[in-house]
Amino acid sequence: MKVDYLITGAGLFGAVFAQKAHESGKSVLVLERRNHIAGNIYTKNEDGIDVHIYGAHIFHTSERKIWDYVNRYAEFNNYINSPVAIYKDELYNLPFNMNTFSRMWGIKTPAEAKDIIASQIKDLNIKEPKNLEEQALSLVGQDVYEKLIKGYTQKQWGRECTKLPAFIIKRLPLRFTYDNNYFNDRFQGIPVDGYTAMVEKMLEGVQVVTGVDYADVKAMGKLPDGTPLEWDKLIYTGAIDEYFDYSLGALEYRSIRFEMERLEEENYQGNAVVNYTASDVPYTRVIEHKHFNFGKQSFTIISKEYSAAWEKGTEPYYPVNNDENNDLYERYKALASSEENVIFGGRLGSYKYYDMDKVIGEALKLSDEELGENV
Repeated sequence: MKVDYLITGAGLFGAVFAQKAHESGKSVLVLERRNHIAGNIYTKNEDGIDVHIYGAHIFHTSERKIWDYVNRYAEFNNYINSPVAIYKDELYNLPFNMNTFSRMWGIKTPAEAKDIIASQIKDLNIKEPKNLEEQALSLVGQDVYEKLIKGYTQKQWGRECTKLPAFIIKRLPLRFTYDNNYFNDRFQGIPVDGYTAMVEKMLEGVQVVTGVDYADVKAMGKLPDGTPLEWDKLIYTGAIDEYFDYSLGALEYRSIRFEMERLEEENYQGNAVVNYTASDVPYTRVIEHKHFNFGKQSFTIISKEYSAAWEKGTEPYYPVNNDENNDLYERYKALASSEENVIFGGRLGSYKYYDMDKVIGEALKLSDEELGENV
């Protein structure tokens, strides 16, 4: 078998490029290491509930081109992401908005909230933040930081906020309206039939082989069934350091461990996403999947998320983009530029956290460059 494009990974980046290449008449083969397509947006239907196996994914974008593109492959519902946070026995709306401030301080007006925050920031007298804690305090003050940021962030990154660089929190948006919509984007929703069905439609007509590691195929020069394989170009969406066998060292990530549970009750927490911000609660958040599609089942399925250190062999989720890791990535990027007929893309290939619409945007941009803008 010989193909124009061999694509590693059937996640969003790989699927979008595969769709565009196939549409343009190119021969394409997608290799997927996992036993399913759709990457981290994979949803599995469990008795009518679409379970987000790798954590909550809410699609949102302000770009009409990208919204129109995904609507070619899925019907989206009108889900609005409005998470809540639990700190000890207190419950707060997210993002930080007037509902949050009213609950925290017993006030009603934006002016009152602004005065309290400004007073707390002034009293701290932080001129040049030296770490994440000082950066957050200088943006939102003591109360919001202690109750809604500190414990959650320490769990998320596995270290104290005073040991994290300030640039991780460049800004913390404060919304002085009673608006619980987490995103500001114009378009938002979740596929009615789940993300897996959306990616399946993108890959219609494309050859896809799951449960196959690209490294093994490259080493053998053939597929597991013995079919010899050649390709003109490789679209690589795996981890860039893994491609080079970690020759310069491993890039650092944070991973997530999920605990799924089916409960024989109709409604466990009343919301799809609930963050637990106190440091003495071991998980960061609980997802109740039925609420993403307004389910009315007599049972429910939840998943608890535990942030974890990444090790080789576990799934990398969040790149740790500090100076040391960014420098290492630039060295790998220099190696990548010398690879002939290999294009690195996606979250892992770029060592960058992307929202879904940005991943699609990058894949569409690449397809324009490779295949022509009118494809």
